[in-house]
Amino acid sequence: MTSRTAALRYARALFDVAVKEAADLQEVEQDLTAFAELFSRHDTLRKVLLNPAVPAPRKRATVAELLERMKVSPVVGKLMTLLAERDRLMLVPELLDAYRQRLLDHRHIVRAEVTTAAALPADRTEAIGQSLAAATGRQVMLATRVDPSIIGGMVTRIGSTVYDGSLIGQLARMKKKLGGDGIQQRWT
Repeated sequence: MTSRTAALRYARALFDVAVKEAADLQEVEQDLTAFAELFSRHDTLRKVLLNPAVPAPRKRATVAELLERMKVSPVVGKLMTLLAERDRLMLVPELLDAYRQRLLDHRHIVRAEVTTAAALPADRTEAIGQSLAAATGRQVMLATRVDPSIIGGMVTRIGSTVYDGSLIGQLARMKKKLGGDGIQQRWT
């Protein structure tokens, strides 16, 4: 099983338990974030807790002490303790990403990214967000990006789906339809 798959399973289990126990889903996300940031900020701690030579009981005791000081929700505490026991703490960053995605799905929010050749004015960005919300039937969390190489138009990414309405994309599709080298092949 890949680490991504394992992280998805743990995130799904955490989310399901949090819902079942009526835990504050946002608080669970904040606690996970705090634990992940602790890992990223303290290199020595990360090296010790991820080192396979350190026995699992020692890792569990260290994590238990950290959790007590951080005062995390019981649901997150149990999961972090379980991950320490199973020597799976390296999954925390991916688990956090997967949990955040589950939380967005639960709230009917979809992430979208719009790439344009030039910066968009705020009213245009808002209009695009509203159009995407109408098209998806969900609230949209929109991020914008500028990439002059697309020349014009826009590229929209919603989840893993990409809608390429860029000028460079249209030119590439025209070239493909015309047979790669364009019209010259047909006339020679």
